[in-house]
Amino acid sequence: MAAETVGTVEIRTALLRLRRTTGLPVAFGGLIESGGRQVRIQELSGTSTTALRALTVSSGNGLGGKALARSRPCAVTDYSSSRHISHEYDAPVQAEGLRSVLAVPIVVRRRVRGVLYGALRDAQPLGDRTLGAAVAVARDVEQALVVRDEARALLAAAEPRPGDGAGMNAGAWEQVREAHGVLRALVPRIGDPTLRAELLAACGLLATAPLPDPPGRSVRAAPVELAPREVDVLACVAAGATNAVAGERLGLRPETVKAYLRSAMRRLGAGTRLEAVVAARRAGLLP
Repeated sequence: MAAETVGTVEIRTALLRLRRTTGLPVAFGGLIESGGRQVRIQELSGTSTTALRALTVSSGNGLGGKALARSRPCAVTDYSSSRHISHEYDAPVQAEGLRSVLAVPIVVRRRVRGVLYGALRDAQPLGDRTLGAAVAVARDVEQALVVRDEARALLAAAEPRPGDGAGMNAGAWEQVREAHGVLRALVPRIGDPTLRAELLAACGLLATAPLPDPPGRSVRAAPVELAPREVDVLACVAAGATNAVAGERLGLRPETVKAYLRSAMRRLGAGTRLEAVVAARRAGLLP
């Protein structure tokens, strides 16, 4: 699936938030096209023309290209007359009537994945507060893309492959379980309820996937209901996390983690953390 298709919802939501938090009347942006070094402007918000739509921005060119190349935010007070950027895109910028413009790169795991722009139709300096708010919006997009990547990795790992059979080794299962735990920890940080629901569904598919039984895994037991946070804690425990580490991942205090763990153990009829993890796997709550 092309990158711009995957990230359309994230970019569209980010542009609305960028306008709301910065007060800038115009916002636009996009992700790097799959396998390339160019950003395609896929979403516009507050524009009065279509001059910027589908514009392809190359690394190093214009303001956005500068942000791409340097992996850091950039801004100009008057785009057309700025001596700090190249001017390959002056025509569409002038057609939209933009003057003051900022560009913030979207960076995931040290790789630039896209750019968000905010702009005024007047030549006014864009202060640190405005730039900081734009950077915060970009960070939210980065987090959403991380979650998307994790979800795809989880589902790919859950896909049965010809010849796998019973030969799926313990190491592969541990990777699946670790990724599942990371994804469960990321879910509560996502503000978009639709995306949260999709990710939880992905977790559920992985936990109940009809894969060959890995070493030590028994037939599933009768269904047991746990609260979402109890599953989150057990997923961390299954990955070898201590209560303190689980708390850091989930944004909870260690005491709260202990409370969720005790509650999960009671519901599962388990006397130890390990027994709780085993019981949760048998019940199809963990991979």
